Amino acid sequence: MKIDAAEIRYVELPLISPWRTAYGEDATVHSVMIKLEGDGEMAWGEATPFYAPTYSPESARSVYEMAREFFLPGVVGETLDTAEEVMERLAVFKGNPFAKAAVETAWWALHSRLLGEPLWRVLGAADPVVQCGADFGVQDTIDELLELIQGAVDDGFPRIKLKVRHGWDIHMLEAVRGAFPDPVIHVDCNSGYDLHADLETLKGFDRFHLAMIEQPLDHLDLIEHAELQKQIETPVCLDESVKRPRDFELALKVGACKVINVKPGRVGGLHHAIQIHDRARNEGMEAWVGGMLESGVGAGICAALGALPGFTYPADVFPSSKFYTEDITDRWIEQDENCCVVLDETPGVGFEPVPERLEAVTVMKDVVKV
Repeated sequence: MKIDAAEIRYVELPLISPWRTAYGEDATVHSVMIKLEGDGEMAWGEATPFYAPTYSPESARSVYEMAREFFLPGVVGETLDTAEEVMERLAVFKGNPFAKAAVETAWWALHSRLLGEPLWRVLGAADPVVQCGADFGVQDTIDELLELIQGAVDDGFPRIKLKVRHGWDIHMLEAVRGAFPDPVIHVDCNSGYDLHADLETLKGFDRFHLAMIEQPLDHLDLIEHAELQKQIETPVCLDESVKRPRDFELALKVGACKVINVKPGRVGGLHHAIQIHDRARNEGMEAWVGGMLESGVGAGICAALGALPGFTYPADVFPSSKFYTEDITDRWIEQDENCCVVLDETPGVGFEPVPERLEAVTVMKDVVKV
């Protein structure tokens, strides 16, 4: 298909309450949305790297500028029939996976609309049901967290993810496991710990029988994650350290993880995400889909990916109402009584921006034409 034109938008979506992690606090989600047009159709993609380069070296502003200045001019006017061809057009540019994913996910959305098929089916899934977990950031008090966990247990969530950081880790887990000894729980460190300075704390996680410890060490590190995995029983899950399939191959080579989290934005798009999924499945490694607090567009893309059979651990795909007073899409992401997102046969992503809502949260925009 030929890409005739593109539109790029920088948007700000206020959260219902701030999202707290080891790297700080976000009150607003800063996202980059791209619309591609071709063969009489149009579709949107999204990448959400956050406002500041705290989760990764990219920021929403850098993603906007890289995609606007370099990536979109490289695809507009081109005939690109496969996602591999899209990535080949962008391969000359080093890094910047979120910026590439903004373009590449829009290509997948347009491709699936032109095929008249839902994105989840075009990606290779056979079942549109995506099981989801519960996820809680750092809270003001332990009591508030325990109340949230009780709600997740009552709702039947199959697993619970807890953000940790210095001062909100061992003591917090002692309280949580004291109140909830049985639920499947894992912790997400967001690169907040050091192998040597925090080794005793990291070893201390073992006594809480966690499903995994997600990204405990530096975002560029593989070697020390492998060293840590040798010293603890809890499976290490990599997130920030795997930014492309090659990173995952190296992680497997050195034994840096036993679980892999896959986010389309972090790994450069859906083509790379599928490659990592396939490799993990061939290795018999547990894999799951993470999220970046996307709007309904990006969350719909993550859900479509999460329907692939190799993603065996419940995903981080959240209902729109968890984070936003008003999502920008015509339909909101919802979970059923079984804590699942159930996709349908709508061609494309299935969650389209409402023009008035999108315009209301747009900070800047541009158009790229042939």
